[in-house]
Formats: sequence, C-alpha cells, structure tokens
Amino acid sequence: MTRQDLLARLSQTTTWDVAIIGGGATGLGVALDAAARGFSVVLLESHDFAKGTSSRATKLVHGGVRYLAQGNISLVREALHERSNLLRNAPHLAQPLAFVMPSYKFWETPFYGAGLKAYDALAGKAGLGSTEFLSRSETLALLPTLRREGLKGGVKYWDGQFDDARLAVALARTAAARGALVVNYCPVDGLVHTGGKVSGLRCHDSETGQAFELQARCVINAAGVWVDALRQLDGEAIGRPVRPMVAPSQGVHIVVDRDFLPGTHALMVPKTADGRVLFGVPWLGKLILGTTDTPRGDLPLEPRPFQEELDFILGESARYLARAPQAADIRSMWVGLRPLVKPQDEDGQNTKKLSREHTVLASASGLVTVTGGKWTTYRAMAEDVLQTCFDEGLLSRVAAGVTANLTLIGGDGPAGGRRPISEPQGSHTYGSEQAALRELPGAARLLGGGLTEAMVRFAARREYARTVEDVLARRWRLLFLDARLAASLAPQVGAILQEETGSEPRVDEFQELAGLYLSLPAQADQLTGR
Repeated sequence: MTRQDLLARLSQTTTWDVAIIGGGATGLGVALDAAARGFSVVLLESHDFAKGTSSRATKLVHGGVRYLAQGNISLVREALHERSNLLRNAPHLAQPLAFVMPSYKFWETPFYGAGLKAYDALAGKAGLGSTEFLSRSETLALLPTLRREGLKGGVKYWDGQFDDARLAVALARTAAARGALVVNYCPVDGLVHTGGKVSGLRCHDSETGQAFELQARCVINAAGVWVDALRQLDGEAIGRPVRPMVAPSQGVHIVVDRDFLPGTHALMVPKTADGRVLFGVPWLGKLILGTTDTPRGDLPLEPRPFQEELDFILGESARYLARAPQAADIRSMWVGLRPLVKPQDEDGQNTKKLSREHTVLASASGLVTVTGGKWTTYRAMAEDVLQTCFDEGLLSRVAAGVTANLTLIGGDGPAGGRRPISEPQGSHTYGSEQAALRELPGAARLLGGGLTEAMVRFAARREYARTVEDVLARRWRLLFLDARLAASLAPQVGAILQEETGSEPRVDEFQELAGLYLSLPAQADQLTGR
C-alpha cells in the first residue's frame, strides 16, 4: 500500500477488534498474532517502527545466561523455547552464534561451564550446540586478540543473534499480509471512553495533520517505556489514580571495527568489575561492545550515554582485549531504554534487581497494557496479551499457537544462500525477496556501505520508509555501524526517497542525528542541554 492507501483505509474503517498503540517488538508481535487469529487489527506508531528500544538491543536472541545465575529457571526455559521459534521463523534475520567466555581464574572454567551445561539441558532439543570446555590455546584460537596474560582457558557455548530493526519491519509486513493495518508516523492523541470503558482512540497523521477517531473492542497499550503516559490518560478519564509501573534503565553500546576482535565468535564476560555482563558481538561486519544498566528518570527519544558508561565499556574492554579500543575508534554509539517493571512497593532505583519479565495488566476501563520483557520472547508476550483480552471479555477466545510456526516475510528462501548476520550487510538479509530487490531500478548502483539505490526504493515501496533516518538507521543499519559514512550518504538517499514518496526526507535532521551518534558524552550533553 502507498501512504495514501494506508490513510484511506484508516479513514474508512472506524471500528476494529484490536487497536494497538506502539510499533516496537511487543506491539508488532501482538498485531501479527491477532491478525493471524482472524481479528481486525490496526497498529499505530508515533514515529517509525522500532524507532525506540526495539532497534537498540544487543542483537542477541538468547535464553538469558545471567537469569539462570539468578535462579529464574522459568524465564530461561521460556526464552530458550522462543529462541528456537525465532531462529526457525526468520532464518534470514536471526541465526545461531557461538560465544566464548574466557577464564582468568582457575575456578571459572568449571564453575561457568557447569552453569552453561545446565543451560544446554534446559534448551533440550532446541539447543544450538553443546557447551565445550576450552584450553588456553583453544580459547586464543577462537578469540586471538584476547589479553593473554593470566588466561587459563575458557568455555564455548551457543546462543543466537539477529537484526532487530529489520525483524520489526518483517513483523509489520507479515502482519499486514495477514490483514492488519500498520501505520507509522501516526501518533495517538488520546483515548475515547464510553460509560467508563475505553472504547477507542484519537490519532493523526504526522505528515498531513489529518485526524482520525477509531473505535475498538480492545485497546492495547504497547508503548514500551512510555506506557505510563497512556495509563495516566486512562486513569484521569475514569477518575482512578495510576502509579507508574516502569523504571527506565538505559543500556549503552559502542561500535568499533572488527579487527579489535576478529573471527566468528562473540566474547562474553559474565562478571565485570561492577558485576555487570560485558559482550563483544560481531555484527554486520563490525564489533558491538556493551552493555550498561543505568537508571534514568527521563524518557528522551534519543537518549545519550553518560561519561561513566562510556568509561565502563572502554575500561572493561581494556581488561580483556590485547588492543583496547579508544574513544577515537568509535564508529557509532547508541542507547536503548529498557522498560523494566517496577515493584509497586519499591522505588525501582536498582534496575539490576527489577523484573526482566513482561507484565500484562488490564485497567478498570479495560485498557490492556503490556511492558517489560525482551525481544526473544516477543511472540510469547503477544500470546499473553491476547489471553488477557480473552479473560477480560474484550475479545472472543481463539486458540493460541498460530504464530509458533509462522514464517516471516523473506524467511522462506533456500538455506544454501544464507550468510551469517555477523558478516557485512548485503542483499542476503532480504532472504527470499532478493529477486524482487534485483528487479528494481538501481539494483547495480552502489551508494556506499553496501547500500544500493534499489534498496532505498524497496524500503520506500515495501517497508514503510518515509525518511532518510528510516532507511539508514533501521532498513539499512548504517547509522548503527558507521555514523559518519551514514551522514555522507544522506543526500543521495534523500533524493531517491523524495522521488519515491513525494514527501520531505529530512536529510538535515538525519545528519544532525548522525553527529550525536559520534559525539562523546560531554559533547552530547551540551548539544541536548543536559
């Protein structure tokens, strides 16, 4: 559909079974599940799909090794099951990845190895490979740039990795193929209540200002870290006070060149100097280092790292890499806000102790809110949301499990043509749609960073892209890999987008944003007025 087609359908269909607010992993997962069960579904996103937290993950599809250490067996078991589903349903965007946990103390290999063997046992038939105990030489063969001094050995285990933003777009498109209407750049302005019950919402198109009022049998608040704002509107409408349920925590990632940790294996440090986990993950030809876990009281759309977070990542990297990256080596840095669920009797300041599991609740008016959780379990979260809708009498019950084996768009191509997500970006990430990509104008015209003119046109025609940021941040991940190169390509991408969409591609805005992805914290603070 063209943008005009989307808005026409939004105008013509005023009553829906399910209206979803939020186009991140959770909202898109609910949209696909509900549409696959036969419900009429509309999803509205205020900016672009996965603009917030859902494009800023550590790119891991995992059961949660650290949650196993915390004794949260049920969460690990569910996540391992969902890991298997995700790798099967989107093989072009999610694949197995081997990790190495180096040991610098004599007890670490047997201790962590025993825990990872338990991880294998929980995975059962869904396991991706057996945990292996490594000697010093075997560890260095897999991670040749590790600090050698004091190295005793290591443990190798398996998890998965993925392209989060492209997976979000695949979910949106697969939901649309099942009949859902998904619209980005269409913020919700308010909720509609009838007789004390939420009965719909009001929204508008950001580009034209056109306003819409929709009726829905079930309204789902899936706005991530911003769910409390909608809950507050709902509470005020029915005269019920609302306590915030989200305690935001930010996770910072930096990207450097792959030669700091070459090879096909990821680095995992289970316990850093302050008890947090450090990952070094090969991804799309670069190396991601992170992450942090820092409480944050505000909710900026583009959060920036604090100096102490950057110092932590660079400092811990120096403890484990023979050649440690410096600030000048950073190609890009980004921050994601995690919607951690706050216990109602605590202030939520220690985010390492808050729940990583998702929470679904229905208000007195019938507004269903979902938050928390993680990308790996998005499908299970969607089933829980719809189960709540059934339990509350908002929808007629339909059997679950319809998405467990539902292949996402692009995922049905031959296995032989796949390349690892760790390798540089290329047309292989389009899966079975590579042939359609080659048929578009500009298939042979390379713009830079692996991006072709045809890919920009594909993003505009099939993937809901409206701006340069949509293309260079989420349809093609260049902003997250090399912000300087991304900024240099913005004018060319903007010209193609304007030809395709007829709308303003926002080239200048993107170039300013790319500057922030390169700015060190002190500079970023000055730019954002912190």
